Amino acid sequence: MATAAFKGLLKGEYCGNSQMDSKHSSRRRVFVQTETGCVMGIELERSDNAHTVKRRLQLALNVPTEECSLLYGDMVLKNDLSSVRNDSPLLLARNFMHRSSSTPCLSPTGKDLQHRDRSGPIEILGCPTPSAGSKQLIKEIVKAMKNGVDPIPVHGGLGGAYYFRNCHGENAAIVKPTDEEPYAPNNPKGFVGKALGQPGLKRSVRVGETGFREVAAYLLDFDHFANVPFTALVKITHSIFNVNIGVNGGKNPLSREQVSKIASLQQFIHHDFDASDHGTSSFPVSAVHRIGILDIRILNTDRHAGNLLVRKLNSAGSFGEVELVPIDHGLCLPESLEDPYFEWIHWPQASIPFSQDELEYIMNLDPVRDSEMLRMELPMIREACIRVLVVCTIFLKEAVSFGLCLAEIGEMMSREFMGHDEKPSELELICIEARLLLDKREIVVKDVVNLEENAPIKMEVNSEAEDNLDWTSHIEKLARRSTWFGSKCGNGRNPLSKLEESVEENGVGEEDETEKDEIDSGKVGLSINISQVPTLEKLSKLVKDADLEGKGLSQKISLLSGTSSGNRSVNEQLHSSASFVKFGDINEQDWAQFLEKFQKLLHPAFSNRKPASVGFRQRLGTSCQF
Repeated sequence: MATAAFKGLLKGEYCGNSQMDSKHSSRRRVFVQTETGCVMGIELERSDNAHTVKRRLQLALNVPTEECSLLYGDMVLKNDLSSVRNDSPLLLARNFMHRSSSTPCLSPTGKDLQHRDRSGPIEILGCPTPSAGSKQLIKEIVKAMKNGVDPIPVHGGLGGAYYFRNCHGENAAIVKPTDEEPYAPNNPKGFVGKALGQPGLKRSVRVGETGFREVAAYLLDFDHFANVPFTALVKITHSIFNVNIGVNGGKNPLSREQVSKIASLQQFIHHDFDASDHGTSSFPVSAVHRIGILDIRILNTDRHAGNLLVRKLNSAGSFGEVELVPIDHGLCLPESLEDPYFEWIHWPQASIPFSQDELEYIMNLDPVRDSEMLRMELPMIREACIRVLVVCTIFLKEAVSFGLCLAEIGEMMSREFMGHDEKPSELELICIEARLLLDKREIVVKDVVNLEENAPIKMEVNSEAEDNLDWTSHIEKLARRSTWFGSKCGNGRNPLSKLEESVEENGVGEEDETEKDEIDSGKVGLSINISQVPTLEKLSKLVKDADLEGKGLSQKISLLSGTSSGNRSVNEQLHSSASFVKFGDINEQDWAQFLEKFQKLLHPAFSNRKPASVGFRQRLGTSCQF
């Protein structure tokens, strides 16, 4: 792919309606959500800035706003609000360095009351032009709400969800409030302990952001190829929603107080059963392939049988035929490469070659266009998630052009588990090698303090000594400081969370401590002859051999990135996952070069790969069912 295209991608250039993107009307509306889930719609005036928005929010909702920031995805809004699109959600979050809640709660004046939320019962966020079908669905639900047809809480799963019905009492949509997700402050099932924006069940998916991902999966399903139901991000108001006692003042469970929430709304699909209740042999090959193609693009970490709905086709000549409908995409597009879970990876349909129509669809996929579309439609989605989409789409396209089938692609993206340890996937190893090759002259550990004053120690290596080079130790050193192996600080443990994954406290030897001190103090920089960078095959062997010898390289990298590789999660299905590769901290210039090197490494990796033994690859379910 051309470098110019990637540079355009990095700059966020949008080739569609640039006039809409660059020019805002004199009056816009935003929906501000606090860390505890309270939501308010605010009409912005031309003179408004972040400070005035926070003050209006404070007066209307009686919430403290000192030492708080307005967040718009990755962006911290200072004063200028020109980048905020109409009907976008913002998050009011406490600053990391200040946790003060001393701001007095003020009584609103008559003028302040005019700024209270005057939006309708359901407002679609971020989508400038809703389709006719989506407008009709929302209209039917609002009409039923006004006629007294109440939603029905969904009792299964770990998060809060509600079936909203039409005037006939039939389920029309399922609504999942962002502040009722697992870990979130208003979770109705006791799984609380974190504020919105903090790491969630999966550390690479933050609390309150699964709804964005549900919408992203729908938007990325071009031409309804994988059959994802209509999904939108909405601000919705109803008394059925949960507010825990002590959060936003709480509410009497028997009261009928109206509560506004930001939520994902997905059209309810009437079905006969899900894939766990039906033999998979009858599933159409094309349906499995299409869902698998979407799962690979979005790195779905939770494609289990329970979120594949099955509908019988009763039309003439369709005896015994079924249709598959994929739902629940809240754990796709993580902020770093994760271990995906593909239920279909063992199904025989996944080993059948792609059809010509499927090949053409894949070849027409454009990660640049996809990224621009997401930035336009979901500007609150984080850049790290978009970069994961780019890498996975490139990987899919190149793998298909090489002739790999769906199962083979899925295997290359999946990690291998041995006991309580997990190994980087082949995709992750390719990314690691691409990052090692990024600097043609030398590899320097990032963030080395006073590098100019303390010259890096050169490790001269000749070709004859290549086999004797202890790359394991070098990779471990790089892992301590380098963002592409995952953050050293990672996502710290939160003692408030009853669901928090624990991290094993492994002892660190004196030698490791010395190396760490040297690197942290800036006394050591690693400079390595690029001709000696290990190949993918050698990297994989190094990781395998290190663990067989008890060195636990994968586990050390896992711990350095703030994660655990061997503890069970809340529902004993979601295993804790290491972050071997992250993209969020790579600058724009390095990102474009990384993609070039990554793409060049793919075909050699495909040629050298050995067919995986599916029977010996341990796969752990990752279903959260929320």
